[in-house]
Amino acid sequence: MDFPVIYLNSNDGSGMLAFGSGPELVQKKSDLNEVQQFINAHAGSYLFGWINYDLKNEIHGLSSANNDHLEIPEVFLWKPDHVVKLYKEHYEFLQGKKDEQSFNFLNDFIEEETDVNFHPYPINYKSRISKDEYLKHVQDLKSHIQRGDIYEVNFCQEFYAENIELDYLLDAYFKLNDITKAPFSSFVHYNEFSVLCGSPERFIKKEGSKILSQPIKGTAPRHADPVIDHVVREELRNDPKEQAENVMIVDLVRNDLARIAEPNSVNVDELFGIYTFNTVHQMISTISCTEKANTSFTDVLRATFPMGSMTGAPKRSAMELIEKHESFKRGLYSGSIGYITPNGDFDWNVVIRSLLYNRNKKYLSCAVGSAITIASDPEKEYEECLFKVERILSGMNQ
Repeated sequence: MDFPVIYLNSNDGSGMLAFGSGPELVQKKSDLNEVQQFINAHAGSYLFGWINYDLKNEIHGLSSANNDHLEIPEVFLWKPDHVVKLYKEHYEFLQGKKDEQSFNFLNDFIEEETDVNFHPYPINYKSRISKDEYLKHVQDLKSHIQRGDIYEVNFCQEFYAENIELDYLLDAYFKLNDITKAPFSSFVHYNEFSVLCGSPERFIKKEGSKILSQPIKGTAPRHADPVIDHVVREELRNDPKEQAENVMIVDLVRNDLARIAEPNSVNVDELFGIYTFNTVHQMISTISCTEKANTSFTDVLRATFPMGSMTGAPKRSAMELIEKHESFKRGLYSGSIGYITPNGDFDWNVVIRSLLYNRNKKYLSCAVGSAITIASDPEKEYEECLFKVERILSGMNQ
């Protein structure tokens, strides 16, 4: 593929496929004023792209010094030549013309999606830190919580592989998607960068004047035995530790949204909802508001990014501790992939449960994290990280 491609896959039979050349904004270091200028210049068109976690540095006046092995730009926005809405066997060109070239690409893409004869990807991943190092960091973070520096922090670690040739990117993505079947799944390819994303989490959505966010906090593994699986699901629903993690982030998101909301319009639509996916059960809450008039996309980002589920609370203090204790630069992991519609609506995910790849460096990364609270058991947090990624990493190898 010699042009950008982004596929947003809801795994309910629908999706949005953007491809082809077109005006681009690529920022190695973010500038939100320039981002808004690009959006304004292409008002009335579909725009697709990603936002790197390190946009936090501009928004919150922070810095990042950890090693960046992927070197994915902080911001990528693009007006694709073609945008196609997919629904089961139907498709509609929303942007660009259906001609021989675009139809052939679309047809090849759909054929790849329906081909389940996946290649194996026998990759040996290394952990960036040892288990003992992980446990020590969690204990240190709990000490900060004990002192009142923070209430909760999302601490992440990286599994990675070097000298990797991913020759069948679409095949690899659809294999990952077959494992996860997540509602905010996505495939991204741009120059040497590729993202195979199996995310179950929405960051933020705008439809008309309504904005909503759906943070995930609370995870339990799936089990093959349906009886055990049901028990685990109900234990998650009623677990006071998981509820405490979730409600702290709900409060953070409520405060974030209040900055751009009409007075008294912030609402918790669902608290502690339990949703089941292929690999895990998740606790998800939904918070919404009516946005103030003349609120821009970058106004929303300044108020809400990074998403609280990937930082902790208070957000700034949590991010400072994340930078101190994590051993890698998150980059696009815990950032967001999404799109903006011609009328200014948008929908963006949270980049988790993902494989991130730099073809030039032959570097493949899969990061994972969990929420650390005062009630956290370091051993169990480590186990949670493992079961979040185990199905992905082992499934891709088969």
